[in-house]
Amino acid sequence: MKIAFLADPLDTFKTYKDSTFAMMREAARRGHAIYAFEQGDLVLESGLVTANAFKVTLTGDADDWYRADKPASAFLSEFDAVIVRKDPPFDMEYIYTTYLLELAEKQGARVFNKPAAIRSHNEKLAIAQFPQYTAPTLVTRDAKRLRDFHGEHQDVILKPLDGMGGMGIFRVKADGMNLGSIIETLTDNGQRTIMAQRFIPQISAGDKRILLIGGKVVPNVLARIPQGNEVRGNLAAGGLGRAQPASARDIEIGEALGPVLYERGLLLVGLDAIGDYLTEINVTSPTCFQEITQQTGFDVAAMFVDALEAAAGAAEATGSVG
Repeated sequence: MKIAFLADPLDTFKTYKDSTFAMMREAARRGHAIYAFEQGDLVLESGLVTANAFKVTLTGDADDWYRADKPASAFLSEFDAVIVRKDPPFDMEYIYTTYLLELAEKQGARVFNKPAAIRSHNEKLAIAQFPQYTAPTLVTRDAKRLRDFHGEHQDVILKPLDGMGGMGIFRVKADGMNLGSIIETLTDNGQRTIMAQRFIPQISAGDKRILLIGGKVVPNVLARIPQGNEVRGNLAAGGLGRAQPASARDIEIGEALGPVLYERGLLLVGLDAIGDYLTEINVTSPTCFQEITQQTGFDVAAMFVDALEAAAGAAEATGSVG
């Protein structure tokens, strides 16, 4: 197959932990041709979507890890699969990108994850579709409602709806220290909607990443454990990643959501769970492939490429996309 990755600049990859690199390496190992392009390489002209993409050859070196051919304009339908791996922020440029990719689908491109599904599943808000698995949650910009929520639950987490890597997350305990200032800052004085959740003490055992691939649950999860006085387990915030077998509750949540999300066009999903509760549904560029593989021996990238091959083949056979 010819596989194109819409990603951040390849020079920014940390190959020892990057999940997109793991996908590329496994696909190349199987003989697939690898291409890459960035958001700015997408063009709509005369009603047709193209990308200025370049072929990537892996060198096997950990640092100087790839060679890039000269970029050339190509219709996205020329690829057997286009994999969206652009990291957040999920800003208006990201939304414009999903519009262009959706138009490319209508012109025959096979895009994973499906751009309309990415756009429809805000990584914080999407959990509201599965309330049976979530802790008490409030989404609002109203300061009084946020104060009342804190008054009811005493120990809460406040966070923006568009962050990543633990950015902008605050814990407010029973004493309410700095609650007003935090609400004002996060809501921009009532101009921005945020999320509040009851604090889940099991964060001390890790914020678990449960991967769903092709609607199925990866049997191991990565528990991202906060360090020191930090409340955030995110690896980007200094959390320690510890791979472990998925618990019965992790599997229950994954098996309930996996087929539903896959049917919506989400080939790869990263669920976040603390204790028994679902906290986020990540659909833009879920990670943790390499940490799980390195610590458990389970080849996550191989499972992903298996699912990609099956999905791309099925889309080609039926003439459908996404």
